Amino acid sequence: MFEKILMIVIFFAVTVAIGVYCRRHAGSVGDFVLGGRSVGPWVTAFAYGTSYFSSVVFVGYAGQFGWNFGVAATWIGIGNALIGSLLAWVLLGRRTRVMTKHLESATMPDFFAKRYCCPALKTVSSVLIFVFLVPYSASVYKGLSGLFAMAFGIDFKWCVIGIAVLTGIYVVVGGYMAAALNDLVQGVVMLAGIVMVVVSILNGRGGFYSAFQQLSQVPSETAPGLGGAFVSFFGPDPLGLLGVVVLTSLGTLGLPQMVHKFYTIKNEKSIKAGTIISTLFALIIAGGSYFMGAFGRLYYTPPASGQPVFDNIVPEMLAGSLPDLLIGVVMILVLSASMSTLSSLVITSSSTFTLDFLGGVFFKGMGHRTQLRWIRALCIFFVALSVVLALNPNNLITSLMSLSWGALAGSFLGPLVYGLFWRGATAAGVWACFITGVGFNVLNLFVPFAAPTSAGAIAIVASLIVAPLVSLFTPKLSQAHLDVTFSCYDERIAAPHKLILEQVSE
Repeated sequence: MFEKILMIVIFFAVTVAIGVYCRRHAGSVGDFVLGGRSVGPWVTAFAYGTSYFSSVVFVGYAGQFGWNFGVAATWIGIGNALIGSLLAWVLLGRRTRVMTKHLESATMPDFFAKRYCCPALKTVSSVLIFVFLVPYSASVYKGLSGLFAMAFGIDFKWCVIGIAVLTGIYVVVGGYMAAALNDLVQGVVMLAGIVMVVVSILNGRGGFYSAFQQLSQVPSETAPGLGGAFVSFFGPDPLGLLGVVVLTSLGTLGLPQMVHKFYTIKNEKSIKAGTIISTLFALIIAGGSYFMGAFGRLYYTPPASGQPVFDNIVPEMLAGSLPDLLIGVVMILVLSASMSTLSSLVITSSSTFTLDFLGGVFFKGMGHRTQLRWIRALCIFFVALSVVLALNPNNLITSLMSLSWGALAGSFLGPLVYGLFWRGATAAGVWACFITGVGFNVLNLFVPFAAPTSAGAIAIVASLIVAPLVSLFTPKLSQAHLDVTFSCYDERIAAPHKLILEQVSE
């Protein structure tokens, strides 16, 4: 127990120290929200990767989808690496950085308003971001606090509150740069930790071959005629698996807290290095988490009702197979993953709500100092609201995350991608995506007609279809506006700006 407590104390001390150190980088709104658009390749790549993966993946998703799909759940991690990381950087990284700087946009809602000449888009999208990032944040608290309760025997609610206070301190004090530097430190811990955990889980069942052999003997409830379903290539439910891959991989390209990382890129070197680093990071972290979760059936025994409590699978796996020292490492791993995600969510939601909703509707002409005060105050409010939702025992981690990702990515993916690449995209197409993304997922919440992950995946794919379809039949933006907007790509640096970023001295 002493080792675990000591490791947690050291981790907390380092986290807060970085926040205090970065206070000097948070003196303006641009510094607080974007880090001055001067974040290097390693920091940017790790900020992207650590914001992507949290206790939701390690605890909730790994437990539930490892249980449902077996070893085939590893495909989710591969999809996260190839689509959610590699494709995102190649497709969006450079263009997002170039056009948002050209339009002087610090947030996704402001980009929508300027790109589509529609101020109302900024107001509505900022509210959507604030509202639907709260359940995602709550799901992170639930996953993290469940592990803390397992490791230390502390009441769940005190775990939630304690983690919320720590996150609030270093984000409010240091802003984006504090979050990004902590992401770098936390990312290194995550890489080392996941490797040790996977090895220990396999060794707990006699090694790689023995663990696979035991898992192959477990019958599947959904595919009783398929022998060895949980070690098969696509598992017992390939269609369900595809839905999760789409939600957690393609959906990333439309999430404001992920796209925000591209706003902060420093130069072309950061794009190239960031693409490689974040892809490898995702492959190891996500692939390792889902692969580990596949062996949950060898460690976890469902309650008398026969229905597994998915949020409890991974904590019980770890408690039954790891020594105290390694459990301490796991706690640092999950803390690292979760706090990086939480900091990203807090900064994105509070800055967006302040700059795009309050500043655009109620307090026009707000000064920089006032903006900073509002952003910091809303950081605290966002954290508190997430805690309240996390303390509800009836909310499953995966359901909360699926609602958040499905609604936001379903609303924003099409408008963002077509806004960066296609002159024909219109404001009406954006509104149609907002209605589709939010409407589909909220309707499924109150009148369930599909699994939350499937509903989210459908909304995300629909966004890519609805945006161009509606745009084809609605009034186009003026040619003059489009020429000015897209001129940024043809500005000459060493090559057209759409192919390379300007070089900034180190």
